[in-house]
Formats: sequence, C-alpha cells, structure tokens
Amino acid sequence: MGELTRREILKAFLGMAALQTISCDRKATLPEGKLVDLTLLEQGHRIRDGLQIEPTKRQPVSVVIVGCGVAGLVAGWTLRQAGFEDFLLLELDSTVGGTARSGRNSFISYPWGAHYVPVPRKENADLIEFLQQIGVVEGKDETGEPIVAEQYLCRDPEERVFYKGHWYEGLYLSVAASQEDLAEWNRFHQEIDYWVEWRDARGRRAFDIPLENSSDDPEVTKLDRISMREYLAHKGFKSARLLWYIEYGCRDDYGLKLDTTSAWAGLFYFASRMKRAGEDAQQLMAWPAGNGYLVDRLYSKVSDKVWLNSAAVTIIPTEAYVDIDVLRDGREAIGLRAQRAIFAAPQFLRKYVLRTPVEQRFLEAFEYGSWMVANLTLRDRPYSLGFPLAWDNVLYESPSLGYVVATHQALMDYGPTVFTYYYPVIEDNPRQARQKMLSIGWQEWVEIVLADLKRAHRNIAQLTERIDVMRWGHAMILPRPGFIWSKERQLAKQPIGRVHFAASDLSGVALFEEAFYQGRRAAREVLVALGIV
Repeated sequence: MGELTRREILKAFLGMAALQTISCDRKATLPEGKLVDLTLLEQGHRIRDGLQIEPTKRQPVSVVIVGCGVAGLVAGWTLRQAGFEDFLLLELDSTVGGTARSGRNSFISYPWGAHYVPVPRKENADLIEFLQQIGVVEGKDETGEPIVAEQYLCRDPEERVFYKGHWYEGLYLSVAASQEDLAEWNRFHQEIDYWVEWRDARGRRAFDIPLENSSDDPEVTKLDRISMREYLAHKGFKSARLLWYIEYGCRDDYGLKLDTTSAWAGLFYFASRMKRAGEDAQQLMAWPAGNGYLVDRLYSKVSDKVWLNSAAVTIIPTEAYVDIDVLRDGREAIGLRAQRAIFAAPQFLRKYVLRTPVEQRFLEAFEYGSWMVANLTLRDRPYSLGFPLAWDNVLYESPSLGYVVATHQALMDYGPTVFTYYYPVIEDNPRQARQKMLSIGWQEWVEIVLADLKRAHRNIAQLTERIDVMRWGHAMILPRPGFIWSKERQLAKQPIGRVHFAASDLSGVALFEEAFYQGRRAAREVLVALGIV
C-alpha cells in the first residue's frame, strides 16, 4: 500500500462514508511517536523463517515455561504456590504480558491490548483466589459472590457512542429509535435471558467462564455450526441498531463480524457475563493500565524466574526429557534440559519450534485476527458535543472500536490524558488482514487515527503530543463457526510427550479468564506428572 495516496489509504481503512466528513488536508507536523512492535516482529519472524542455534552445553531445570503472557505467568505462579521452585519462564520480548501488556508515560499507565475483566462469579474460585491475594477482591457477600474493592470497578460514565455529530450515553443507539427497534432490543434481551437460565441434565450453564465449564449438550453445541448473523436472522432480528450493537460485541471481543462469528461465541459474549436472567451483566473491573495491572501483579510473583529477551528456538521432547534451545539477547545460545515443558505461547508458533513426529495438522484450524492499537498522549481533553467523556468511547460510523481513557479510573478528569484507540483489521482471509495492517507504517496509521477521531473531536490533532502504535499480527484467536466445539481445539490441549500446552487460544476466545484457566490447568498437569500433587 506504500504507493497509495493518503486519501486512498484513509478510504481503505475508514471507508468512503467517512471521507465525506473528513478533511484530507495533511497536517503540517505530525506528533512524536513510534512503532513499538518492531523488535517483537523481527524476533518472531526470525523464528518463523527457520532460525537455528547450536548450544554447546545444556543446563538442567525441572520445568521450562515458554511464553510470559497471562497463561505462562499463571502457570509459574501455580507452580510456586505448590512449593515448587525449579522452573524458568522464557519470554521472547523485553516485556511480559503479551496482548495484556501495558505502557507508561510521565503521568499515567495505559493498555496495549486487553483492558478490562468482568467481575467473576463465585464459581470461578481460582481467579477469585488470585484477585483476593492482590487486594482486588475484599471479601464475599451473603450469597458467596466476590466483593470487589470500589476503586477497581469501572466508574461512571462507563460508555458512550458518537453518532452524526453528537455523543450519546451507552452503546445501544436509543436516540430516535423506532418502536420496532425497541421491541427487538427487548426481545433480544429475552433471548439472552433464556440462555442464561438454561441448564443441561448435569446442571451446567449453556455458556460459562471458564469456557470448559459450559455445557456440551447438542442443543448448545449446534450453535457453533452457524454464524451469529444466521442465528439472528432465524430468530427474526432485523433492526439495524440492534445488529450494529451485537456486531460491535463480536468485533470488540473477537475481531469478527456477524457473518464470521460463531453463533455460540456471539451468545457467549452476552450470556456468560450474567448471573441470572433479567439482571445486568457483571460489572467490569478496570485499571489505567488495563489488564497490564494484573500482569504486573502476576509478574511480581515469579519475576526472579523470568528470562526476558529469550527466544525458545527449538523444543525437542523425548521419552526422558525435553531439550529447549534458547537464544538470549539475540546472540547467546543456551541449551536447557527439562523434565517437563509448558508451551504457553500461541498455537501457531508450535509448528516453528516444536520438533515432534506427532502429526499437528489440527493446528491449521487456529486462525488469528490482526489489530492495531494506538496510544495518544493529549495535553488536554478534546472538544465533544453531547454526553461527556466516558471510559469507553465508541464511534457508531467507524470500523474502529473507538478508544478507552486511561485517566478515567485514576480520577483524573481534567488536563492531560491518554486515549487508547483500537482498530481490528477485519478481512475474510486473516493472512490478507495481517498483510494489510503491516503494509503501512507509523505515519499512515497516525493519520488514520487522527482522521477517524477528528469526526468526533475537531481539535484532536492540535491536542495530541504523541502517538505510539502497536500492530498485533496474531492478536487473538478467531472463533469462526465450527471452531469452539471442534476436535482440533480439543486435540491442541493434549500434551505431546512431556510438553504441555497453555494459552487463551486453546479456549477459542481470547479472554483474561481463559488464559488464566489454561495456565492453571497446564501447571497442574505438570505437578501431577512430577508426583508433587
């Protein structure tokens, strides 16, 4: 796309309708900033392209965990909780957390990806235990549900949507909605209520968190064979406002549209976050750093065991041990010999590093979405017309997801702030989406972001001092129809010899809770295999 004009790039990423309201006069001077993904991309592509190293000796260690995203950090924390200390965590990047990582400027932290977690229900005991340890959960109510400290609950105003020049409260566009629109809105909630109350013969919910606790009854699993759009059409939903709202949820959590989201995943987005029918969804927990706040607490529990800038180039399982070849700091070749290994990186990397005769063609079912995330440092709040600045701010007529405000949870309601802007690059072919995202550089992305936000904030460019950009080529697993309840996903969770697997993509949805569950599960498998529990 390097030969396209600025107008053509804006049209390709924001659409023709957006151009009608966007001035395409190039800003004389762009703000400062950079691409923050270059080192990570370079290291990952070296491994993809067949990097080989030859360590001269091997260092013994009982357990090696590859990857310090949420799943890997949780696996390490679980081992340490059990009193087990002979383990190492390897992280390709200079920063832990994966897509839950965060950044910081001179006055506030901000997310580079995941930025909230719904309050868990009491059944998710492992996650609640962790949240209690770090002071997020203060206790339990009379029904046993966790009580979250008030400062960690997303404060009001939580959400607003921009439409035709004005901001409105909430994400459903109720202004000037017809009676038919409102009737469908109510009927959709009734549909979700049905699934919230649904139970199978064993008393399991249709949609639960972690996902492994959900029912595998055919009445529920058959929903995975059709798209969310097909499901809604079958139920007679036609309201453009409702369909936009539901598709926003699919884009937000999955990077997919109604046509490409599994109906099971689409309903999971709504029903799994509710305790009982007729109630609001679980409140959201949020931090200035997004889920980087939780990553930092996990990291603090295992930081002495972490090797940063350490790429696991080759993993060779044998009957007696697992050999791992590691490249540290881009130059030092180190060999590790472990009794067990936990591969806590995304599954698409397995084919590049895991040397095994076991057939792994099932991994072809794992597809990943591409996301661009930009953090804008502003010297002051931009102009808005209508409902005031909220934590989550969505543009109805944009392919982006809008932005969250880092200073919102810090009670900093005036002066400098950081907007974290999210843009899922959605194409039918995930590889083409990745190529599209990577085909343009920092300057083009900055101009896309400013052009998009200018429709809602006419002085955004003048107030923006810096924009840093992260391009996530494999940001999150895509729960397309047929994937959630596929045999391929089940196979991917199974250990291969002495190598165990843990990452949120094994659940089929990229949630903090799922990464937590997978890390916990894999660590417990290892503890059992070692005879410790």
